[in-house]
Amino acid sequence: MTPSRAPLIGITLDSEPPSTTGGYSRFAWYALRQNYMDMISACGGLPVAVGHDAAQAGQMVARLDGLVITGGAFDVPPDLYGDEPPHATVQTKPRRTAAEMALLGEGLALGRPVLGICGGMQLLAVLLGGRLVQHIPDTYPAALAHEQPNPRDEAGHVVHVTPGTQLARLVGCDTLAVNSSHHQAVADAGRGVVCATAPDGVVEAIELPGHPFCMGVQWHPEFGISAGDRLLFEGLIDAARQTGT
Repeated sequence: MTPSRAPLIGITLDSEPPSTTGGYSRFAWYALRQNYMDMISACGGLPVAVGHDAAQAGQMVARLDGLVITGGAFDVPPDLYGDEPPHATVQTKPRRTAAEMALLGEGLALGRPVLGICGGMQLLAVLLGGRLVQHIPDTYPAALAHEQPNPRDEAGHVVHVTPGTQLARLVGCDTLAVNSSHHQAVADAGRGVVCATAPDGVVEAIELPGHPFCMGVQWHPEFGISAGDRLLFEGLIDAARQTGT
């Protein structure tokens, strides 16, 4: 990749069913908050939306320089990490999960820089052989409000960054103020390494040692709440420049 070319960063979309009450469309539709693309553009990347066709994952990732797996109001199916039955709160989107699993697998195999956000981090942990907590209050009775009551463009709590990790080197600090919008969490990161936790012990970030850039964060850094949020995206895009096609 020539130095003047902005790295092409794929961003996975959410999917919504047809609306029967006068919503966006009477047909199934994709969705993505604007700030995902805005943040990537601001950090020097060229964002492109990625749909949910698992069969095209190899061709798609081969053309990308980096990949962002986004979050959404749904859960990773528990059978993917050997935890049955599903909790009563669990909601799934199987087609989206299958496509994102395929994209992540191709991204890791090809050495592409990857950032998993919220549910994207949880899916990354599962792909790396880990497991999830299906419902935080059941495992952490004294948990913080990980579904924060205040707006998502404000901080909900802080996280403690693990010294010596790639995340610590990237953000240059040991605590970050983050937003929070999840009811599940990583119980075991598999081949990944935990690189940040909340004060109540909930895992907030993981990374894969030996990969150019493979990181997952439980919060939504696209809101740019702290300087560390932008540094995450800058780190992804810098890695994409170095490893790009």
